Amino acid sequence: MDPVPQPSLRRTPVQQRSAERLARILDACAELLDETGYEQLSTRAVAVRAGVPIGSVYRFFGNKRAMADALAHRNLDRYAERISARLAATGRVDAYSAIDGVLDEYIAMKRTVPGFALVDFGVPAPTVDEGSAEGDSGGDANHLVADRLCGLLADHLGRTADEALRRKVLVGVEAADALLQLAFRAAPSGDPALIAETRELLYAYLAPSLS
Repeated sequence: MDPVPQPSLRRTPVQQRSAERLARILDACAELLDETGYEQLSTRAVAVRAGVPIGSVYRFFGNKRAMADALAHRNLDRYAERISARLAATGRVDAYSAIDGVLDEYIAMKRTVPGFALVDFGVPAPTVDEGSAEGDSGGDANHLVADRLCGLLADHLGRTADEALRRKVLVGVEAADALLQLAFRAAPSGDPALIAETRELLYAYLAPSLS
């Protein structure tokens, strides 16, 4: 699926050099999230890590929240790409293999992608100082994920991405999000038993609607 435009970007890069600079900024943001956490993240530290002038960061982002939001959008684009590649490689896709792809690729990113533990597809809740800040996707993250997954799964399974399917996928996303948060609180790499329970829940709830 094509990447979704990022509302948090002040300026969309049109030249390769500018796109590479943006990628370095987001890579640096992800690394620092793992090292310092979100509250200690700063645009200046990101600029130093990325090896770019601070003005280059502000050319794209008004504040660190907008930068983290752009990272979340990039994560969602890459998540959709990984699922699409996996399902395309599988050949004949059924509901269960589609659910496996959605769940397994998320867990793989959770374990390996820098910054993903703190900023997967949405930024943390605003601090008092931030208030309602520029680039805040807030509680919309799971809705964005559900929209992308609904279209992606419908394409691969030959289904219509109607409102009923979107509602089912949204409920599945919300349930899986809560359970996987529990699994990764229980163990750094995700508690296997809780991940297995999440899979069984998604099989039981979503597979009939996807078949």
